[in-house]
Amino acid sequence: MLALTRRKGESLVLNNNIEVTILEIRGDQIKIGITAPKEVPIYRKEVYLQIEDENKAALNPVGTEALKKLF
Repeated sequence: MLALTRRKGESLVLNNNIEVTILEIRGDQIKIGITAPKEVPIYRKEVYLQIEDENKAALNPVGTEALKKLF
């Protein structure tokens, strides 16, 4: 992991086309702005992990057994 120090109004650039800017610092909360191409998905990590879990559950073969019984 790369750890960087940034102040309010400062930015960093990822992959030449994504810019992350520190907008506000208030206590232990930091507000960031992200500028990226529309085709780049951006998720909070907890949401991304939920999406991963749901995708794994959708691949679970338990659901296919019920379909096999229908035929």
